Amino acid sequence: MSSQSPSAGALPAVSPARVLAGLCLLVPIVVVLWVPSYAKAEPSLGGMPFFYWYQLMWVPVSAVFTTSAYLLLRRDEAARRAASAGSAPVPAQPGGGEQS
Repeated sequence: MSSQSPSAGALPAVSPARVLAGLCLLVPIVVVLWVPSYAKAEPSLGGMPFFYWYQLMWVPVSAVFTTSAYLLLRRDEAARRAASAGSAPVPAQPGGGEQS
C-alpha cells in the first residue's frame, strides 16, 4: 500500500471556498425540505397564503445562492490553476483598465 502526499505547493482538495460553495447549495435545499417551518396559512401576502409565497420567494433566493456557489468555485479553480502554474493569481484592476 502506497501513500500519496500532496506536493509542497499544492492546494488541499477541500478548501474553504469549496466548503462555502457546498453550504450555498445546501441552504436552499434544507430550507425548502423543512416543511414544518412554512406549513401554515398566515401571514398572507396580497391574499396569498404563507405556504405559497414562501416557496415562491425561495426561487430567486436559490438562484442567488447557486450563483454565489458558482462564483466561489470559479475563483477557487482559478487559484488552483495559478498555483499549479507556479505563479500567484493576479488581482483584477479596479475599473477593468490595464496598467500602463
